[in-house]
Amino acid sequence: MDYKIDKMKNADWEQVSKIYLEGINTKKATFQTQVPTFEEWDSGHVESCRLVARSEQGNVLGWVSLSKTSSRCVYMGVAEVSVYIGEKFRGIGVGKALLKTVIEESEKNGFWTLQSGIISENEASIELHKKCGFRIVGIREKIAKMDNKTWHDVVFMERRSNLV
Repeated sequence: MDYKIDKMKNADWEQVSKIYLEGINTKKATFQTQVPTFEEWDSGHVESCRLVARSEQGNVLGWVSLSKTSSRCVYMGVAEVSVYIGEKFRGIGVGKALLKTVIEESEKNGFWTLQSGIISENEASIELHKKCGFRIVGIREKIAKMDNKTWHDVVFMERRSNLV
């Protein structure tokens, strides 16, 4: 399948939010139980590193974005990664292309550490992050629970820029 990595536009939100909901429904991509409004999502994500994988027809296949981890100036180069791929497009390299591109963009924008907290059952995401240079730095045991009251561990991963 042909696609390109492109800057996310506000007009993409409808498709982005549908993919986000697909992730929520897996019960292993996020602890979120509902998709936020665009305004809520927008206020929590770095504007410079929002990307989509877009088909030749303009459809969004997946997306990636960064969130600041702290307001303290000493952590200005540290961000958390969110990456979501549409159900029909998983396992064909879209996630890897998005993650590699956001790594490049993050470094251009002054980020030296990317981190990700991944629900331990989400083995595909853990492997994807490993393929893109992330390493496991710890396990946060029973850190949060789903709406079914089941506690889950989170695998904490990070990738340091070669610029450090």
